[in-house]
Amino acid sequence: MLTTILLTAGYALMGAGIGAGIVAIGAAIGIGRIGGQAMEGIARQPEAAGKIQTAMLIIAALIEVVSLFGVVVCLLIATNPGIVEKL
Repeated sequence: MLTTILLTAGYALMGAGIGAGIVAIGAAIGIGRIGGQAMEGIARQPEAAGKIQTAMLIIAALIEVVSLFGVVVCLLIATNPGIVEKL
């Protein structure tokens, strides 16, 4: 019984750490792609630079909010007193 509880708590903490890492990597890839595609779009159509830049900033902000939410959820899992006290 105790082994099962320790394994469950360990898996929860490991999952929280891996989840936070995946969220950070996903956000970095998403924002990198947005920036690259926006620069390509501006290079192809310089007169639309203002609209492209505005859309790029809005989408980058949305990606940041989603990634922050994911990291906060992982942090809440990792610092859950019910999990930590079992270790």
